[in-house]
Amino acid sequence: MAKEKKEKTTKENKTSDKSKKPNKVVKWFKDLKIEFKKVTWASWKTTRNNTSVVLTTVVLLSAFVGLLDWGLLTVMNLIYNR
Repeated sequence: MAKEKKEKTTKENKTSDKSKKPNKVVKWFKDLKIEFKKVTWASWKTTRNNTSVVLTTVVLLSAFVGLLDWGLLTVMNLIYNR
């Protein structure tokens, strides 16, 4: 009888321990919310300026690579057509 009581209390302790543990996913989201509050967000003007710099750079480099490709293709056509 005493053994059964001991097993019963051990099982109850295990289940109560599980309910006391915080859910890891919930904790992760709470920590995430805290970290987002610490972030210094860029202003709209800074974001717009940085975006325009990136887009301008992409367009200019694309044009440069396209011209380089066209020039090399022209040179290769001149070499092979001789």
